[in-house]
Amino acid sequence: MAYKAWFSCIRGCAETYPLDEVVYSCKNCGGLLEVTHDDGELKKRSAQEWKTLFDERYRRNAWPYGSGVWGKKEWICPYVEDDNIVSLYEGASNLFWTERFGNELGLENLWVKLCGNSHTGSFKDLGMTVLVSVVKQMIADGKNIDAVACASTGDTSAALAAYCAAAGIPAIVFLPKDKVSTAQLIQPLANGAMVLSLDTDFDGCMELVKEVTADDTIYLANSMNSLRVEGQKTVALEIVQQLDWNVPDVIIIPGGNLGNVSALGKGFLQMESLGLISKRPKIVVAQAQNANPLYRSYKTGFKEFQPMQAKKTLANAIQIGNPVSFEKAVKVLKEFDGVVEEATESELAEAAARGDRTGMFNCPHTGVALAALIKLVDRGEIKSSDQVVVVSTAHGLKFTEFKLGYHEGKLEGIESRYANRPIELPAKADAVKKAIYETLNKKA
Repeated sequence: MAYKAWFSCIRGCAETYPLDEVVYSCKNCGGLLEVTHDDGELKKRSAQEWKTLFDERYRRNAWPYGSGVWGKKEWICPYVEDDNIVSLYEGASNLFWTERFGNELGLENLWVKLCGNSHTGSFKDLGMTVLVSVVKQMIADGKNIDAVACASTGDTSAALAAYCAAAGIPAIVFLPKDKVSTAQLIQPLANGAMVLSLDTDFDGCMELVKEVTADDTIYLANSMNSLRVEGQKTVALEIVQQLDWNVPDVIIIPGGNLGNVSALGKGFLQMESLGLISKRPKIVVAQAQNANPLYRSYKTGFKEFQPMQAKKTLANAIQIGNPVSFEKAVKVLKEFDGVVEEATESELAEAAARGDRTGMFNCPHTGVALAALIKLVDRGEIKSSDQVVVVSTAHGLKFTEFKLGYHEGKLEGIESRYANRPIELPAKADAVKKAIYETLNKKA
């Protein structure tokens, strides 16, 4: 295949590395790596030809192009042979027009990209299909890789375990003990991963997994591995494709380890470089106030960055005080007129529940993004005519303890203004009818 890609340093070093090399940062300066594509070859197809090709493949059954990721294989990872691709038909998730919620906020054109409508219930599938496929290709080519490992707050471990199970490759996940939901814990257990429950937080798990993966036979699967970013950047490509190749004015995305915003920006820049789009959206990163190192740096104009000890937050997947992709995220935010906003525990819980009342089923991290949206609308920084897309990163069913706790009024410090509790009644028609009509009349 004429299309080529390789690792290069984001700091502009001349260092490059092949995709099948076990390397996660620049050996010259220590900077993070990114996958670079041969744009000269990609430009031999016109922008319209790429659009037509991607539309023809979208959600079809020809292997592997029906996947929302691998339908854009030439832009993602042309190095992997089709027989070694590990895909669970990820991506191609719904772009939901949130008409009622938008009307409540005075927005004419609000959408939510439901990345949680994926195999393991989060956007992490998009990156993991690429990473595990590359590992499978490396093993097929004779590389000695015994297992793939990650530190996780839940969603990354679920994705890694599922894709490794499908590939027949051992997975090892490092989880902070008692800091992930039951649904997130059971996923890697069910898929046969080695689950290490450690008495620390995510940042502690991350330090340990980096030490363990210094042994090249255990491959690192966290987002500092830029193969993940290649899959996750398809969120940007899909949003534009689903909007008939138009670019929204604003995109809001929750941020923890910050690989997601890095990927989002990379997708838009690649579309711009290849002529598929001619404008960029404003990108907003939303952080929980209890884990907001990017927000704190943003308030200094990114002149300072101090890792923090992340406090407990309902949005546990972004409870990260030292994000590994900080440098990449800042670079993207500067290029996209970016904004960083924060949400308190009360704000994220109430925003998630308020959105649910209009047909969504939000995870707490999407609640962080919705809370940021509400603040920006209230301040006039998002106008009623703006086309806005909120990226929902995971399915609400992975966080039933959070949602049930909200409606039962058991979340500490949360008022639960939108709580909806079951009405307990005797099994008698008169009592049932009375309750129904009283409730309907109250709402009327």
